[in-house]
Amino acid sequence: MASPDETPRALRWLLWLAGSVSLGLGLVGVVVPGLPTTPFVLLAAACYAKASPRLHRWLREHRFFGPMVRDWEAHRSLSRRTKRIAQGSMLVMVSVSAWGLRERPVLLAVVLIGAAIGAWVVARIPTRPDA
Repeated sequence: MASPDETPRALRWLLWLAGSVSLGLGLVGVVVPGLPTTPFVLLAAACYAKASPRLHRWLREHRFFGPMVRDWEAHRSLSRRTKRIAQGSMLVMVSVSAWGLRERPVLLAVVLIGAAIGAWVVARIPTRPDA
């Protein structure tokens, strides 16, 4: 893997932009049902690793996102606990949204489809066997 100093400047800028958009989507995913946070934060970390050592270090040391990023970088998988929390929080938020949208079937369908896609994405991330 090329270090940030070996990566062309334009590519570093594009990676920084992709990482920032991904991190933004991950933050939105904290409150929007069906939009998973974990894959977006991991993508942001990968982009920042090639674009900005300072931002990558900040994300690795972040109070909430750091353990997830460090765990992924060490094992290339997520613990069962992390996956349960991700999918459980999506379930809670989707349930609240579904209840609020019960009289708007088109929006309800969009939320439920988004939730199914989000749950599928999290399920596809490798799970680390329990030790």
